[in-house]
Amino acid sequence: MVIGEHALACLLVGKPVTAHPMSSTPKSHGRLSISASLTPRDLMTPTPRLKGAWTAKILTLFPEVFPGVLGASLTGKALQEGLWAIEPIDLRIFGKGKHRNVDDTPAGGGAGLVMRPDVLGRAMKMAAKGTPEDSEKWPRVYLSPRGKPFTQADAERFSKAEGMTLLCGRFEGVDQRVIDHFDMEEISVGDFVLTGGEIAAQTLIDATVRLLPNVLGNQASTEEESFSNGLLEHPQYTRPAEWEGRKIPDVLMSGHHQKIEEWRRAQSEQLTQERRPDLWAAHVERDSED
Repeated sequence: MVIGEHALACLLVGKPVTAHPMSSTPKSHGRLSISASLTPRDLMTPTPRLKGAWTAKILTLFPEVFPGVLGASLTGKALQEGLWAIEPIDLRIFGKGKHRNVDDTPAGGGAGLVMRPDVLGRAMKMAAKGTPEDSEKWPRVYLSPRGKPFTQADAERFSKAEGMTLLCGRFEGVDQRVIDHFDMEEISVGDFVLTGGEIAAQTLIDATVRLLPNVLGNQASTEEESFSNGLLEHPQYTRPAEWEGRKIPDVLMSGHHQKIEEWRRAQSEQLTQERRPDLWAAHVERDSED
């Protein structure tokens, strides 16, 4: 069977099925599987998706790796409860020719392969169905080592949107025309190179989803952690009061809330100065402006 240009990829729950109709080898090794459909279907059936749930659409050559770690712990629980949703879209379905090729040699020569604009364009247009055009309501992100560094502020911004589309690159990257045409943000999760954008996408989604209402269950915890106020988080301790000859700082056992807050603030400032002078400089500059 040959799937036309407008075929749609949907994520289903059930027994593993082939990732695309040109292959007879099952590629999904977990609870989730991929199939082609002309009609989008709910992601986490039979668990219903709550109306208006924040949704991540992920364009990838490896849809079977999602949700991955996102399906565990509190993000996984929230996923099952329908508080957010994830839709991996198999790029191979939109590939060209008998072998569903998604890449070609770089114009001007050079090593490696580049993901084709016609293939990615069809996938992006399919992913855009039913989503707002406004990038503030629905950001479109390409995970790239040359992108601007991902920050807590970005996670907060994304969590306030209705959802987002993430493009996971492979090989030498994607044709620049796709980035320009769809006005995509380029975001990097660090100054290093990965073999693909899937791990970066899971990192970005995790940082964003945990900020959604009712996911963590304790809003105060997100307000006190690293980067929430421009500083690194203070050290944390718990029982036992002494371990391997090391005691919890006396101030934390004092019950004096003001002194505890002052100690934590001082620790955050000291750690930030020592480990992230760039963050400290920005913090000092903000304080001087205030």
